[in-house]
Amino acid sequence: MRIQRHLTEDGRTVHAALQPDGTLLELQGTFESGFTASGVPVRSRKLLHPLVPASILGIGANYKALFQDKPLPEYPIVFFKCHNTLQHPGDPVILPRLAIRAETVKFEGELAVVIGRGGKNIPEADALRHVFGYTIANDVSASDWQQSRVGNQWCKGKGFDTFCPLGPTLVTADEIPDPAALHLTTRVNGTLEQDSSISGMCFSVPQLIAFLSAGHTLQPGDLILTGTPPGARFLQPGDRSEITIDPIGTLSNPWIEES
Repeated sequence: MRIQRHLTEDGRTVHAALQPDGTLLELQGTFESGFTASGVPVRSRKLLHPLVPASILGIGANYKALFQDKPLPEYPIVFFKCHNTLQHPGDPVILPRLAIRAETVKFEGELAVVIGRGGKNIPEADALRHVFGYTIANDVSASDWQQSRVGNQWCKGKGFDTFCPLGPTLVTADEIPDPAALHLTTRVNGTLEQDSSISGMCFSVPQLIAFLSAGHTLQPGDLILTGTPPGARFLQPGDRSEITIDPIGTLSNPWIEES
């Protein structure tokens, strides 16, 4: 199933099943129980990001090509983003005054995993059974804060408003049995910047779920950002990023300066 979240013409926020002809049918349910189509057509005023996650867990430096001759990490690098970072498809990434002067805000195209069945200490062999589905994220990062400024402030550098565009569609796990078979591309102003197979990760989706759930209970609706491949670069006001993963779609956002 291809799921979107919409603001309807009558002011409601609903999940909807995107049909092959482009029409939308309202859904009932939860990420834990699953969704079923009610048959009620949705008249959309605006496409929203596909979910408000319980938590947003990010993974850093998770592609082998980033390390070249260096040893691969022993454990995944984990960070958190807050709900204020979420942004809708098509809406702008806002470059904050606090970071824009250094011109070090970059896009990071990523596969995002949505947990359906929660759990703790999940075995790697069982991990994919806990996945509800997959979507696309842009883990926007202000590298001056993240890497060197004022003591490696990862949460600050990744935590500005609009720094996690998400969507446009959430595809259920039954339609993506092997996430490693997916392919990600990112274009900036039409120019290809990232072109990578998800199989190039240091830690696969099952390995990430097993690691993140070790001593930490994952909840239905948790969102895991799985890391970005090589090619991420700094953007400026007036740029547009377009991240594509088939069959999920393309996440497109303009970049503007904070007013």
